[in-house]
Amino acid sequence: MDPRALPPRLVIDPSLPPEVSVELRSSPHILRMARSGKRMDPSFSPVLLFALPALLLMVWIVTDRPEVALISGIGMGLIALIRWMALDSSHRIVKRRLRLANTHADRFILPEDLDRPCQMLLRRAQDAAEAVLNSKVHKAGLIDSVENQVSLPEEIWQIAHRLRRLSSMHAEHGRLIPRELPPGMEDAFKPYTSALDTAWTSLSHRVRHLEKYAKQVLKADKVFHAHRRLEALAAKTPEYQQLLADTVRDELAHERIRELADQAAHVRKLFEESVMQARQAAGELLRTPFSDTYGTGAIGRQATTGPQRHPSRDS
Repeated sequence: MDPRALPPRLVIDPSLPPEVSVELRSSPHILRMARSGKRMDPSFSPVLLFALPALLLMVWIVTDRPEVALISGIGMGLIALIRWMALDSSHRIVKRRLRLANTHADRFILPEDLDRPCQMLLRRAQDAAEAVLNSKVHKAGLIDSVENQVSLPEEIWQIAHRLRRLSSMHAEHGRLIPRELPPGMEDAFKPYTSALDTAWTSLSHRVRHLEKYAKQVLKADKVFHAHRRLEALAAKTPEYQQLLADTVRDELAHERIRELADQAAHVRKLFEESVMQARQAAGELLRTPFSDTYGTGAIGRQATTGPQRHPSRDS
């Protein structure tokens, strides 16, 4: 399956305390319950108050022996008590998590909070951030690992938060604007449509910047892999040089020995350049405050080249 066709993953505000974030992330189904407004049913059923005595009375009547009814009652009572305790414990955990999800309902984004185009855009952003955080150059600390660990989750949250708002406004826009507009009324609705288009364009640009950063990091990863292989060979350079000196005539040996040194320097330069390019791409993205490009001012302005329309409105 094309990764771009997969739904996005759950996004949680990285500013939440870690223990709250772990609780929310552990129970996506409870987050969906909170989003849909569902409430927990009481764990205790009053039917048990009547069912157990009735069952005991029936045993007494059938056997005509009170001691059998008493033993049966004690056994059934213990079974009912154990089952109720297990259910009550599970019920309390779910109830606590549901209360937590309702308290922080605006601090997480579910895939179903977004329309299909916004889901695809968020998934692209998540994949790009994951590629950076899983890269070898990131794990080796060759790019700003601390900055990535902090800024990339915040970047994904900001994108997801705005996409949720855009999805909601787009759905509302579709309900309010009639399919067939009376003649002369098109211009009255155009600024609202343009505002959504401009917001979509801005978010798309932001995701493309993130993907550009990921692409540079993956390029640095490939060169880093080759560089490490070459370093292993470089440790054996004297052996290769001695082999050439012993088996090849002097002038050719000197030329080949020089090539070995030059090649090692060339790969090192490529590696340093690729890491520098990745850092520059990160700087372009992470040093640009989100609000500068994607605040309310941008939503109200038309791009000079015209807005990039939301895919769901292009069809």
